[in-house]
Amino acid sequence: MKKLSAALLCGLMTAAMLVGCGSSTGGDTSASAETQTAETQEAATDAATDEASTEGKKWIIATDTVFKPFEYTNENNEFVGIDVDLLAAIAADQGFEYELQSLGWDAAVAAVQAGQADGLIAGATIKQERIDAGWIFSEGYYDATQTFVVAKGSDIDTFEELEGKNVAVKNGTAGADFANSLKDEYGFTVTVFEDSPTMYQDVLLGNSVACVEDTPIMASSIKEGDLALQIPEGMESEGAPYGFAIMNADDQELLDMFNAGLANIKENGTYDEIIDKYLK
Repeated sequence: MKKLSAALLCGLMTAAMLVGCGSSTGGDTSASAETQTAETQEAATDAATDEASTEGKKWIIATDTVFKPFEYTNENNEFVGIDVDLLAAIAADQGFEYELQSLGWDAAVAAVQAGQADGLIAGATIKQERIDAGWIFSEGYYDATQTFVVAKGSDIDTFEELEGKNVAVKNGTAGADFANSLKDEYGFTVTVFEDSPTMYQDVLLGNSVACVEDTPIMASSIKEGDLALQIPEGMESEGAPYGFAIMNADDQELLDMFNAGLANIKENGTYDEIIDKYLK
């Protein structure tokens, strides 16, 4: 009996140990599953939050005040232009909401850099200097040259004839870059202005013999404003594209929508209609 009791006792102890081990293992598996479930739920919540953060978002887009025919106020006090119409068509194609803020060139750039605006559309030339400074550009939406412009009746039609004279430029523009790239070679000085109309006025008043502006802008301004200015042949730069820009990688969704919408409106003919409306 003692032997049987001992054997029985040993068996019961062994069974208890096995049950105990099984219980311990089962507890670890349950904890691991609960942890994995919590992590999965947290990841799903984060993804949903990210999606919700841009769903229904109204993007803030900054632009210039006067850069005709890309952005300007018409006779009906409506803010219009190529950039204005392109943005509207792209937003309609992609289904996003936006608020366009006409701030002026310098203020528009500063607003995007400071995160007060999400993107910039203002006839901004795509160039390496800006890319190096953190601008993130869309695909080009218009190719433009920059040209020197002189007073009507002026006999200046070559760079050599600018020697010893002054040229007006607009701050931070490709036109200013073009003038600055030539000033030492041809011996002229440069005066910087904050907007195009003031720059034109400096030439009309005779303070500067020329100004430098994007060719389509200048042609439109002379025609629409009946300005006493003229564009000499052979005093233009090589062409470069304009691009929509963001300066924060978190706004990549906006840039992607702009590129997709631009491709679509080019394909369906809307793009050509907008360009022809202002340039033909």
